[in-house]
Amino acid sequence: MVGYLVGLTLIQGGESILADRAIAGVIAEQPGATVTVLECSEIELGAITDALSPSLFGEDRIIVLREIQDLAQDLQDEITQYLENPDDGVELVLWHKGGVKGKALLDKVKKLKPEIIAVDLIKKDGDKAQFLHDEFSRAGRKITVDAVQALVDALGTDLREMSGAASQLAADVAAGKTIDVDDVAKFHQGRVETTGYDVADATLDGKTDLALITLRRALETGVDPVLITSALASSIRTLAKVSGASRGVKAFDLASSLALPPWQIDKARRQLQGWSPLTLSQAVITLAQTDADIKGASADPIYALERCILAIARARSAR
Repeated sequence: MVGYLVGLTLIQGGESILADRAIAGVIAEQPGATVTVLECSEIELGAITDALSPSLFGEDRIIVLREIQDLAQDLQDEITQYLENPDDGVELVLWHKGGVKGKALLDKVKKLKPEIIAVDLIKKDGDKAQFLHDEFSRAGRKITVDAVQALVDALGTDLREMSGAASQLAADVAAGKTIDVDDVAKFHQGRVETTGYDVADATLDGKTDLALITLRRALETGVDPVLITSALASSIRTLAKVSGASRGVKAFDLASSLALPPWQIDKARRQLQGWSPLTLSQAVITLAQTDADIKGASADPIYALERCILAIARARSAR
């Protein structure tokens, strides 16, 4: 950490899966710390100041602010005021997705010489192939070049899907065997990818049966329920963002202002055809209760999650 302001980490770039891993890495470095995560698109004035206020108990804390480019000016001021007199017991983690939005705050933070972790969007096929090679290496598995290319061709628009496919293939293919094109083909013919975002997509598409099947397979392959509700929340936020944009504007032209890739805007527009402002609001309320249930309010968090999936999928189907 020499040369850096201890207690301040800046994650910069738009690749969300890499940002999530960077955040998880910071948290893992302080296993005893109390962690608070704030979504900057949702918080109100005073929330950042409250989170950063000195603790009565003096414990180590990690405060994560996700997507600081979405902060209004008065909320940005809360961060700069804190940075004028930071707390030694706090690790502040800021994620900025890139672009010109929120650049003034970004420049202020950079002047303090934080530890910077780059999570730039991975766009080139060669870089995506390297990402997949690294995913399989992390899992202790080998894969052929042709198999990697087949996965890039099939799933190359979404790194989370690629990561989920790598994880499932590593789990399904016999230990010691080099994963090849035939294994990838079998995966696409008969296996459902088990990521939280797959569950979210089926749910928001109103495909109730598929949503429940995908949920069960996700849970069986070790996906944490919290990650499923997080994926649902992220997908619903995307729908809300896109719903406020003119349909006459091309996705490519909206990408910068919405801080979303064009393909994600196009997907959200398709999904929005089955939703109204009222049913989206109901989904948010249902999800908030489920989030509380799986974090301890319910005796059976899995049942609470199934009930949530049913309620949201049916709300969409009934519109």
